[in-house]
Amino acid sequence: MNNPSNLPPLSVSILGVEPLDEFIREIADFVHHMIMTRPNMGPDAKVEVEAKLGVLRDRQTSKRIALPVLVETILVPDTAVDLRFESNMSAMQHKHFNTILNELKRKSCEPSHPASPLEYKHVKLVDSFYAPDGSREREKTRVTREEKSGTVVEITKKVRLGDLNIYSPKRAADWRVSVSLEVPVAHPVGTPTHTRRKDRISYSHEEFNIDLTQVISNAGPGASTLHELEVEIARPAFLLSTASKRGDPNVPEHERNAFDELMRSFVNNSRILVKNASEGWH
Repeated sequence: MNNPSNLPPLSVSILGVEPLDEFIREIADFVHHMIMTRPNMGPDAKVEVEAKLGVLRDRQTSKRIALPVLVETILVPDTAVDLRFESNMSAMQHKHFNTILNELKRKSCEPSHPASPLEYKHVKLVDSFYAPDGSREREKTRVTREEKSGTVVEITKKVRLGDLNIYSPKRAADWRVSVSLEVPVAHPVGTPTHTRRKDRISYSHEEFNIDLTQVISNAGPGASTLHELEVEIARPAFLLSTASKRGDPNVPEHERNAFDELMRSFVNNSRILVKNASEGWH
């Protein structure tokens, strides 16, 4: 006997396929455009794609912005809304995420866990920043060393290509997607303008790194302490490879769609972290 309350199996659409979420597609299109139109800064320049959690604040009042929308919304770049993105969270919020991620790391190693296990790494680094070489240079040179040994890890200039701000009215935090180039350079001469110490817990999962970092900087009057959380695509070379094949009819379907799959997981990881944010943003 048929029960009228039982829902029969449904197709995902009248075409039998599920369209790519418009929100994810917008972020994927933005990142893809930034990658494909990036300036040529040499073969060793690496593309960095990251999402940071934070709060979008009105520049005049310093209060969190309030827009007439019900759900998370991507703001038009260079919008007329006068805002700033603040990635700093409280020490309590930092501890909250540390607890969540450590517990996830523990559970991910159990045989019954449905997803790949997380890896964990704790690093302490010191960044020294040097002024631009000349009047036409804008980016400072960053020299990164291991705090304990003093070994140089990398020497780069970071060139910001673009940002997308995402307002999340139902959550305690907003987020920002940034695309940058990290360009290796020679060690600068002279004295650094300022330094910052990074105490970072890095969780890696498949193609992504989730970095929870305490930053102590001596830029400006007195030292300041910041707490930040970000998701970063781990393999720049793989990112470029998938971007170059996006939508190409001459490659197999899985290669043609790999970039969008990568971006979908990137957005989902960012959304999960935002969803788990508690009150406690400065």
